[in-house]
Amino acid sequence: MARPRYAMAASHAIIEVQDLVTHYGTRRILDGVSFRVPEGQVTVILGGSGSGKSTLLRHLVGLERPSGGQILIKGQDITRLPGGGLTEIRRRMGILFQSGALFNSMTVGENVALPLLEHTQLEPSTIQIMARIKLELVGLSGFEDFLPAQLSGGMRKRAGLARAIAMDPEILFFDEPSAGLDPVTAAALDELILKLKRTFRMTILVVTHELPSLFGIADHVVMLMSGRVLLEGGLDDLRASPDARVQDFLARRPAPEYENAEAYLQSLVGT
Repeated sequence: MARPRYAMAASHAIIEVQDLVTHYGTRRILDGVSFRVPEGQVTVILGGSGSGKSTLLRHLVGLERPSGGQILIKGQDITRLPGGGLTEIRRRMGILFQSGALFNSMTVGENVALPLLEHTQLEPSTIQIMARIKLELVGLSGFEDFLPAQLSGGMRKRAGLARAIAMDPEILFFDEPSAGLDPVTAAALDELILKLKRTFRMTILVVTHELPSLFGIADHVVMLMSGRVLLEGGLDDLRASPDARVQDFLARRPAPEYENAEAYLQSLVGT
């Protein structure tokens, strides 16, 4: 397979992934994944189900260690950092999980304030003010006393985002932010992502398979397929790719049927 195209040689990379490999048992999930994430831009990790996107995200935020390779964040290889060093790197990150991952027994305001309570020595009154500021930023001013169950799906995502930015992170990760949202709410969340990039010059990495979000927010694209990087570049590179697999994905064409079961099974395990 031809090496992926790199379109950002002159850009500073805040994250560099080099030859990342992951095995679950005997199955190889990530197979030599390499790419760069430019600072201050929105990078979208694109791919269908089973492409390795979620596994890659867990490695990037330090929740799992890969079988091999490196993940350099601001020059530090987080795959080899001890627990204390990894915790320090994570303080510079914010993560919005697919479900929002709010604590149901806590109010929205308490959820947003939690990282500040855990990681700072600020006065409770200051933390409360900062939580309200973050909720206002995501359009949830006045909802700090609500419980997560009292919010719509889109509002829970926004509350989760407010918590993710509570510590003013340098790097913000999104796991399928549009999942389960109607098109209007998803578009509003895309606009919020762009607002955060413009206002705070955050580096944002979004894992998704949603094409409308991709074309609405991406500065840089990394497309995965079967645990490998199929393409890296800008939106123009994606649109102009001669690879039939890329064009089939963009056109939402189903994968070709296999003539026999053995060929199908080989495609699933990447052999």
